[in-house]
Amino acid sequence: MSIDISALNTHPPLQEDWYDAPHHLSQIGDLPLELGGCIKNCKVSYAVHGDLKDQSKPLILFLCAIGSIHHRLDFLINQSRTLNLENTRIIAIDALGNGLSSSPSNSTEQPFFQFPKFTIRDMVHSQKKLLEKLEINHVDMIVGASMGGMQALQWGVSYPDYMNYIVALTPMSKTTAWASSMTRAARESLTPHINSSGSYNPDTVWLAWLPIMQMLAMRTPKQCDEQFTSVHQIQDWYEQRLQWWKKMNFHPLDWIYQSIAYDAHDVAQTGQFSGNLTKSLASIKAKCLIGVPSLDLLNPIEQAIHTASLITDCALVQLDTNWGHMAASALDAHSTQALSQAIDQLTKR
Repeated sequence: MSIDISALNTHPPLQEDWYDAPHHLSQIGDLPLELGGCIKNCKVSYAVHGDLKDQSKPLILFLCAIGSIHHRLDFLINQSRTLNLENTRIIAIDALGNGLSSSPSNSTEQPFFQFPKFTIRDMVHSQKKLLEKLEINHVDMIVGASMGGMQALQWGVSYPDYMNYIVALTPMSKTTAWASSMTRAARESLTPHINSSGSYNPDTVWLAWLPIMQMLAMRTPKQCDEQFTSVHQIQDWYEQRLQWWKKMNFHPLDWIYQSIAYDAHDVAQTGQFSGNLTKSLASIKAKCLIGVPSLDLLNPIEQAIHTASLITDCALVQLDTNWGHMAASALDAHSTQALSQAIDQLTKR
């Protein structure tokens, strides 16, 4: 069953650099979870670019980063032959816990703190069940950035025959101690502001989270100091960013739940691999592309580089950029061009 989610008043205001597309909400039934229990009456939100029935065009799956929705990868659309909407179809799926798919903030059966903990493998499982409902049993490419890239690699391990190509930007195949420390600091900054009924003050809950996650984790000192030459400038930016983030309608408890899944992620814990990262990544059959910046203060590039070395057929693109983790975003036009060219090259191999 699909429902038009436009009437649910949860989608944030459309941004200038987003591509509008029909939105849907699919009920996939109870979703058993890796850590036990289930998400009751699980719903998965998604947007569709193009005609899913047009089998003449490749089908590409876009996946969300932490704290984002199905517009997260819009910056790549129409930047390359591969991701040009005249040439391809795209399904952009909202991850569990992002406020559009089933989340602590929108579950009627398991609201707020009653919502069960989920993992990145559970996100992938929910996406697979959605595609089954849509009668899709294979896609040409899976693309994700940050947590989306982590999901993309998990797809390759969990369902190695399901895709031809994987593009994972600023990813990790196993969350590092550094990355989990960063998200823990951000998580702890949110927790005291949420009461037992899920209520919070939007003017104060994000005040510490913003500098932790949207500056210290996402950028680099060089980029920050080049953009902001005075404390007054950056204080103004934080105030503007707070107002923008409030309009995104993201509930802090949703971010907390996604960050817990983020911290626990390890593709080597999939099925038969029993913690062996080498064997789990070697099982990926798709041709892969991993993109990393010169420095990433959220997902250390060393982990992504190591991941690329363990995948049988994987191209590694190291971007010359000061934008850090945000190299895989609309903010860094130079990196967008380089990544788009690399994606085209991937499909020619």
